[in-house]
Amino acid sequence: MKKDMRYICYPFMRESASTVDFEIRTDSLTTRIGEALSLIEDVEKVQTDLRWLQPLAYHLNGSVRGKLAIFPEDLQRLSDIYDEYVTELGESIEQFVLPQGTHAATVLHVCRSEAKKSVRALHKVSLERDVPEILFDFAQLMANVLFVMAVYTNKAQGCDEIPFVSKSYPEWKKKKKQVDMVKSSSES
Repeated sequence: MKKDMRYICYPFMRESASTVDFEIRTDSLTTRIGEALSLIEDVEKVQTDLRWLQPLAYHLNGSVRGKLAIFPEDLQRLSDIYDEYVTELGESIEQFVLPQGTHAATVLHVCRSEAKKSVRALHKVSLERDVPEILFDFAQLMANVLFVMAVYTNKAQGCDEIPFVSKSYPEWKKKKKQVDMVKSSSES
């Protein structure tokens, strides 16, 4: 007897493969992007970019079990979007900030966190089967784009960022800057 579909929320739920966890995680990410969209009507650039990004989160979802649906041109466009926000934000994103601010920005921070969890779930999948590298690149870049969108949204909505200075890694940024300075001087 065929199972009544009203009792099935997701047909692969009982599988033991990590693919299921990845798909559930990216479903959550896509849903959170929808939530962010409902809050971002006053920041047109972010709204436009999220409308483009949301279906790609579902394409990322299906690209492991099904046919690869993330393409180099998607990755390039996401990279271009990232560059636009970074150019606009400048120094304000050169430090860690607390995930706070306006409701829209905090939801974008939740999206960023969901994207990072998706990367981790994708790593677990890669321990069981081959995963195209473009999926890792896209998922990680998506997390970074969602971060800069959150900062951009706070700026657009008049909310200041609160820097976070780690007590656990107080020297990390200084050391990184020193390494970067040494590299740039040795390249001259």
